[in-house]
Amino acid sequence: MGDVLEQFFILTGLLVCLACLAKCVRFSRCVLLNYWKVLPKSFLRSMGQWAVITGAGDGIGKAYSFELAKRGLNVVLISRTLEKLEAIATEIVNNVGMLPNLLPSHFLNAPDEIQSLIHCNITSVVKMTQLILKHMESRQKGLILNISSGIALFPWPLYSMYSASKAFVCAFSKALQEEYKAKEVIIQVLTPYAVSTAMTKYLNTNVITKTADEFVKESLNYVTIGGETCGCLAHEILAGFLSLI
Repeated sequence: MGDVLEQFFILTGLLVCLACLAKCVRFSRCVLLNYWKVLPKSFLRSMGQWAVITGAGDGIGKAYSFELAKRGLNVVLISRTLEKLEAIATEIVNNVGMLPNLLPSHFLNAPDEIQSLIHCNITSVVKMTQLILKHMESRQKGLILNISSGIALFPWPLYSMYSASKAFVCAFSKALQEEYKAKEVIIQVLTPYAVSTAMTKYLNTNVITKTADEFVKESLNYVTIGGETCGCLAHEILAGFLSLI
């Protein structure tokens, strides 16, 4: 019995060490990409001539619009106030999102906007991806960036609906990456924490809280890192710390 327990604890320790090693490797890659191996601006252009950006009117979407235009892409802008979706695209940023309660709130006390939140945070991502992905599959190349949230990585009481809707975006994106990576299509989900935008009531910026422009410029260096990234080094460190709690 003692030998069995000893082997069990050895195996458990080995698995924990491997998990820690995986996190260290991921962190090292983030540091490398952030400081030494900046993604060439020509990479995004090589994926195609067009970028389709949802939620482009403000915040992160607006920042992506300017940054991708600077990098030589033709940009199609879409928001809830515009209805133009006729573009052959090989890159899409699924950014539109809705946070019904910025302050913590119990589920029954939160604003009754369940259907609006589902349509905005879930349905729009699925429909836009469905529309664009078929063109990428036929061309055997493309990049989809789905914007989720760090709040999706763990259950967050008092933000139950928002965190659940963003968790869907994570699961959906990572599953699609496995389905279509053989087609040379990159599907990545970003899980940022604090970004100063209209949705977050323009939080004061600091080491953790980034401006939309800062976040976007850094996140584009990570498009080849894998199916999920926090989008910037500070948020990767924060996510690693929270995972230990």
